[in-house]
Amino acid sequence: MPDRTTPIKILLFGKNGQVGWELQRSLAPLGELIAPDKQDLRYCGDLADLAGITHTLQTIRPDIIVNAAAYTAVDQAESEPELAFRINAEAPELLAQQAEQIGAWLIHYSTDYVFNGNGNCPWQETDLTSPINIYGLSKLRGEEQIRKSNCKYMILRTSWVYAARGKNFIKTILRLAREKEQLTIIDDQIGAPTGAELLADITAQAIPQLLEYPDKSGVYHVAASEEVSWYSYARFLLDFAREHDIPIKVHPDAVIPVHSEAFVTAARRPLNSRLNTEKFCNTFQLCLPHWQTGVTRVLEEIYL
Repeated sequence: MPDRTTPIKILLFGKNGQVGWELQRSLAPLGELIAPDKQDLRYCGDLADLAGITHTLQTIRPDIIVNAAAYTAVDQAESEPELAFRINAEAPELLAQQAEQIGAWLIHYSTDYVFNGNGNCPWQETDLTSPINIYGLSKLRGEEQIRKSNCKYMILRTSWVYAARGKNFIKTILRLAREKEQLTIIDDQIGAPTGAELLADITAQAIPQLLEYPDKSGVYHVAASEEVSWYSYARFLLDFAREHDIPIKVHPDAVIPVHSEAFVTAARRPLNSRLNTEKFCNTFQLCLPHWQTGVTRVLEEIYL
């Protein structure tokens, strides 16, 4: 545990991603925040540069390492497995080894894609992992390496991340609704849209508890509460657009639900992305809001 007479030192990777962007805001009040990116001339923020990352960690020697960087191009990972594994598995392994060496905490974000997506029950942290694509496998390997390292860690598995910044389902659907008179949306994949802002805020809430209670180290599931299909999620977005006079061409009756097989993609997607968040909520005494709450807030931020 760091000396509380001096500010804790936090090193953040992935500052320009959806979650990383929000983490810059939420982590800043906790201590000294250092957040390099690929263009940084002083420190290395590129997880593909393992030597540079090692030098950065040894130079800064942070109390907490927060890894919000990842290779997230799910389909592209099928043709770029080496790069996906380098960023999603080898880099977290290095971060964990360095964290163990310097006595730092490692906070790392993972995904429901470590599961195969079968069944209808929300996945628990103890359930058997069985990824069905390269992206999921690379993220699982990263988790495994962190757990093997003996460092203090918190791995947060989440799903269906969105934010006002960056590309995501919200922006894609409303863009298509402006361009097309009919939309076909997958209705057999179920999950919980989870805001980057929520992930950043609960991370900042959890850190003081981690520093005080090291036995809280472990894997946790974090997602907004309740569940929805991509189809119903899209209908919610389109209803919001109509209610707030946001221009769209698509008619309510022209939003067609289809099964996943209707879309040919390089990587298979899990049908069941539900996550059981009881462990996280009970351990940290935090509440996770309904998915509609965060989605509405982002819609208002972007479009109103």
